[in-house]
Amino acid sequence: MQELTTQYLEEAIEDSKPYASSGNVNMNIPDFDETMKDRLGVSIITTDQDSYTAGEYNQYVPMQSTSKIIGLMLALQDFGKDRVFQTVGMEPMGDFFNSISQLESYDTNKPFNPMINAGAIAIAALIKGQSVENRFSRYMNFLKEITEHEDLQMSEDVYEAERANGARNRSLAYFMQSTGTLVTDVEEALDLYFRMNSVMMCCEDFARIGLFLARGGRSPNSEEKLIPSHHLRTVKAIMMTSGMYNSSGHYAVEAGIPCKSGVSGSIIGSIPGRMGIGVIGPAIDEKGNSTAGGALIKKLSQDLNLNMFGID
Repeated sequence: MQELTTQYLEEAIEDSKPYASSGNVNMNIPDFDETMKDRLGVSIITTDQDSYTAGEYNQYVPMQSTSKIIGLMLALQDFGKDRVFQTVGMEPMGDFFNSISQLESYDTNKPFNPMINAGAIAIAALIKGQSVENRFSRYMNFLKEITEHEDLQMSEDVYEAERANGARNRSLAYFMQSTGTLVTDVEEALDLYFRMNSVMMCCEDFARIGLFLARGGRSPNSEEKLIPSHHLRTVKAIMMTSGMYNSSGHYAVEAGIPCKSGVSGSIIGSIPGRMGIGVIGPAIDEKGNSTAGGALIKKLSQDLNLNMFGID
């Protein structure tokens, strides 16, 4: 087994960078352009608090769909598993993450899982609070605590772009309202979803979310258990089966670790009891996953024996 060192990570970055050539940068995100295509960074933090970084790990990108992990944890805390999964399913889906066809083509009108856009909007509608501002404040306070990063902020430019380019997400939300799946104010659910996606983070922040999951939901400061173990099991299982969009089965086989990606090129990985991984590689494939970042995740899993389905 390869030893985890900074030198190893730097070599793994160089080996994975060529895969960026097969992806494209999401130009709908403000300040994203072709100059970012070859960027790749990683941060790994172990449960012993050893930290390793390589590449352009200081690059900041919006959370995008990695925010769905945090939203799901808050909804599970607020309502419990039974209520949450009355609203969304827990099955993988073969369609794209922003598909509307599955909402009207199957026996159930609820979204397949919380990791697709329709599911995440439905989850946002469940997060408790008297207003969007109050609910988003809860989200940010929780995020700051588990990342130990008090200066995390939402990008106003990304938020405005989310709103301006949100026609597909609005159609998903209003369709769910028409079928009774989404029973709260549609625009408030959408607004919270757009805000959550727009929080700017770097590799270390993403790695600390993975570490929080790996350490059993304990606060990094007080060791208080912020999320019960049964909710964490649910989150990690959904990440494994649905966290990499409709490539999740591929990553379950090739990497075998719970992951969640975002169209900003971000990836969160969590290896229970061992480490959290944060990756940023803005070139993404047609399914929304970082091409170089995905290659790096698979390489780390193989070299460091991270696959949860067995060690050779």
